[in-house]
Amino acid sequence: MRTAKIHPTAIVDPAARVGVDVEIGPFSIVGPQVTIGEKTIVQSHVVIEGEVTIGSGNLIGHGAVVGAPPQDVSFSPQRKTNVEIGNHNIIREYCTIHRGTAEDSATKIGDKNFLMAGAHIGHNCEIGNNVIIANNCLLAGYVLVDDGAFLGGGSTFHQFMHIGRLVMVQGSSAFGKDLPPFVIAAERNFVFGVNAIGLRRAGFSAKDREGIKAAFKLVYLSGLNISQAMEKAATMKVSAPAREFLDFVANAKKRGVCPIKRGANEEMSI
Repeated sequence: MRTAKIHPTAIVDPAARVGVDVEIGPFSIVGPQVTIGEKTIVQSHVVIEGEVTIGSGNLIGHGAVVGAPPQDVSFSPQRKTNVEIGNHNIIREYCTIHRGTAEDSATKIGDKNFLMAGAHIGHNCEIGNNVIIANNCLLAGYVLVDDGAFLGGGSTFHQFMHIGRLVMVQGSSAFGKDLPPFVIAAERNFVFGVNAIGLRRAGFSAKDREGIKAAFKLVYLSGLNISQAMEKAATMKVSAPAREFLDFVANAKKRGVCPIKRGANEEMSI
């Protein structure tokens, strides 16, 4: 820790492993089972406890709590669980990230994510890369968020649900069913169309965008139920992104995928 910049009022356990050029701000607390990678900045009044591994180049904002016990009444403090955070994440003020609940399990956050102020990441969530989680979002336990998703402020997500790649969620929404990749979602458990702007920004070709649109129409606008749509999809030759969409729907958990909102624009342009 000789090359780290640690404020005199911070409490850093001697057993903690702190990398080169790490900064730890006033009144922050770092426990003995914590590893912090090089050039990570921990601002003031941050608590990092339990078994936590944080990569390089991260920013942990004022008042954040990382590695606290899960909010699970069955959890035993003797269990060995942890939090794993990758590189170059921005975790803003007062975010809470709880460690796993089952023995040897982890809450995982990938690289280059942006968690805005007040976001809560429950136990055993897995956040991919380049995900934006806006202010005051609440993720219950075991929520899986794929790369490039955007979760609007104040939205809530039920335990065990899956949010697909490049999903765009409107603020103040709530979800308990899975959200297939590339969709726009809003209100309570509704899909509204394809995330056209997100696909363009992500560099999807016109052909791939058209393929996703066709897959979306098959699932949501063809008049077929999910089983019938999947049977038809199995006979179709589609692009890799369209197949990703269809496979996600086919493999959705017991609660299924969010339905389309009646009256939503059925011709969302891509």
